[in-house]
Amino acid sequence: MANLNETKQRDQWGSRIGFILAAAGSAVGLGNIWKFPYLAGANGGGAFVIVYFAILIVLGFTLMMAELTLGRHTQLGAVGAFRKLSKKWSWVGGFGVLAGFLILSFYSVVGGWVIKYIVGGLTGSLYTLDFGSYIGTTAEPIVYHAVFMILTLVIVLGGISGGIEKAAKILMPALFVMLILTMIRSLTLPGSFEGVKFLLQPDFSKINGEVILAALGQVFFSLSLGMGCMVTYGSYLSKEENLVSSSMSIPLLDTAAALIAGLAILPAVFAFNMEPGAGPVLLFVTLPQVFQQMPLGSLFGIAFFVLVLFAALSSSISLLEVVVTYFVDEKNWDRKKSTIVMSALIFLIGIPSSLGMGIWGHLTPILENGIMDSVGFITDKVLLPIGAMMLLIFIGWVWGLDNAKKEVTNDGKIPFALFPVWGFLVKFAAPAAIAYIFIKGLPIW
Repeated sequence: MANLNETKQRDQWGSRIGFILAAAGSAVGLGNIWKFPYLAGANGGGAFVIVYFAILIVLGFTLMMAELTLGRHTQLGAVGAFRKLSKKWSWVGGFGVLAGFLILSFYSVVGGWVIKYIVGGLTGSLYTLDFGSYIGTTAEPIVYHAVFMILTLVIVLGGISGGIEKAAKILMPALFVMLILTMIRSLTLPGSFEGVKFLLQPDFSKINGEVILAALGQVFFSLSLGMGCMVTYGSYLSKEENLVSSSMSIPLLDTAAALIAGLAILPAVFAFNMEPGAGPVLLFVTLPQVFQQMPLGSLFGIAFFVLVLFAALSSSISLLEVVVTYFVDEKNWDRKKSTIVMSALIFLIGIPSSLGMGIWGHLTPILENGIMDSVGFITDKVLLPIGAMMLLIFIGWVWGLDNAKKEVTNDGKIPFALFPVWGFLVKFAAPAAIAYIFIKGLPIW
């Protein structure tokens, strides 16, 4: 039976900085360090960055505040937030929960690769590790996939203030320090400035539909939008929190991390004359070569991949929290049961993504881009944009901007002069843009 007792005591963030770091941690993850650099490399460098920033400003902030507003107002997770205001719309939150579930299933596999690299650094095999051969093996990547899910499970079991927030206060500052140090080292490599120009000097002729679609998917994936994370995190906010400043701070921190990661990786790519659009190898092949050239590079490499693990965990805990909150709020499960059962199920669902790199690779002719990328397509190009578009329509046309304004401004206590602009984006511009890009992203053109 669904838990409809919405007035029961609910855990809350212990501090504003704890919430900002946790929410930014949800955004700053493998999407920044793993995907952003190689997506920029494959989509024109600076051209991709310009489009990414435009979408981030128009859609990222708009959706971020919409999700936080809905979550805090209802004090419920993704499904419950819609159900409380209109039962007919609860399916929209279900899209978010499903997206988070599926994303974590393959995200955890990649997180397991990171753990393998940490072990490689500790055992002295980091520089001899053949990435392609490793991910093509059967058992070992699944074992590390399990280890990553267990780490995620342990943190989420601690709850919001006792688990997720405490972890974020350690993980996020450490991650930024190591990213900056890695960027500095990368920029000192001979020939690295070509990578800087590639990333920051846009060639507008390279902007096309594919670049726009890639940037849109990255904004959703990186900011944890459309998957219920920010609705869920918003549900644990106090009524005194400034939603406007929080909605600005989180995308800014996320963007800073993405740019620093780009400047840490792409200059090294050019310094070693490697292909900037080479995909995951930018993290798993290029950076080990960078560390190999550095004084105390082995120690630096271990530290860096530990912090990449931190980034991955800061996002994975938010994805698991969305699913856990659903079963706690809607099915009346206790947190322990929900966390353990859902973690086990996500682990099992993620196994095909791992095997698709090896013994199930023969499925590629059926699933054109392989199992992991096919699941990624379903989430990035279908579930996330539909969920985000319907959330905006719900807030703008069903719940109403007057109600949203009361929540955003804390009943008029917090000024927000740009509310009419935000309202226009919520009701018209953002849903139209998402709908257009969603249609263009379907494999029918």
